[in-house]
Amino acid sequence: MKHFENGGSDLEEGKMGKEKDKALRNNRDQALLSGLAYCVSSCSMILVNKFVLSSYDFNAGISLMVYQNLVSVSIVIVMSFMGIISTEPLTWRLVKVWLPVNIIFVGMLITSIFSLKYINVAMVTVLKNVTNVITAVGEMYLFGKHHDNRVWAALFLMIISAITGGLTDLSFHAVGYTWQIINCFLTASYSLTLRRIMDTAKQITKSGNLNEFSMVLLNNTLSIPLGIFLGFVFNEIDYLSRTPLLRSPMFWLVMTFSGVLGLGISFTSMWFLRQTGATTYSLVGSLNKIPLSVAGILLFKVPTSVENSTSIFFGLLAGVFFARAKIRDRS
Repeated sequence: MKHFENGGSDLEEGKMGKEKDKALRNNRDQALLSGLAYCVSSCSMILVNKFVLSSYDFNAGISLMVYQNLVSVSIVIVMSFMGIISTEPLTWRLVKVWLPVNIIFVGMLITSIFSLKYINVAMVTVLKNVTNVITAVGEMYLFGKHHDNRVWAALFLMIISAITGGLTDLSFHAVGYTWQIINCFLTASYSLTLRRIMDTAKQITKSGNLNEFSMVLLNNTLSIPLGIFLGFVFNEIDYLSRTPLLRSPMFWLVMTFSGVLGLGISFTSMWFLRQTGATTYSLVGSLNKIPLSVAGILLFKVPTSVENSTSIFFGLLAGVFFARAKIRDRS
């Protein structure tokens, strides 16, 4: 009897071990798939935007942003109506709380599109590192947060790479660099104010929560009327009435695809973050800039030099070093 009991216990333990291994394999596969989806969607979004602005020579960046956000809002509404996702209802109180951060969000998107028209993808990814410097300084002065020496060393390397990259950029464009610097300040402002606004917004919602899809719906819905207003201010409406691009079905297909990718980034980033964690997410985000920069140079045949390529690579490594330093800083 004792022999049979031991045999039954071993069999049960073996079955539990197999189930545990299966669950671990499934989690690993989910993490790998979500990470791949996040990398592909984030890289594709920037490359497609660059293709629309440069290859098609589309001169209405604000209108591009409005259409992309309209596509994202439409998809979220349909998915919510079908019960696939849940979103918070847009109340007037919620809109009033969210409007200041939405204005920064719209400015961030528009300046990003404007800079991408004039600057190559690799230099955009390097210059975006300046955002980390502004954010770190903002955290220190606004929230009294202190970073260790490794973080400041990484930030210093980012500044050096951005300066040397600009000085050796064969396709340097002052207007594009100006828009990118403004974008860095707006992106840093958005990240610094978002958390505080989110905490206030959660108290107003019915469920006491604000998920990723609710944020996409809120941000993108509010950005559409503001974008239309700015389209009139920058006289894009006159350009849209004259450009033959709007009569091209392929152009509309590419524009719509860019809108789907915009929503895809929100979904895949949330999925990847849930499957792994903030540590892996930040590190993969930094590593993801390397293939993006290489693809941008090769696809758009960017003229470059050894000095500029070295500066870009140096900046990308500084980004990875910064992500690792932040991980240690948090721990």
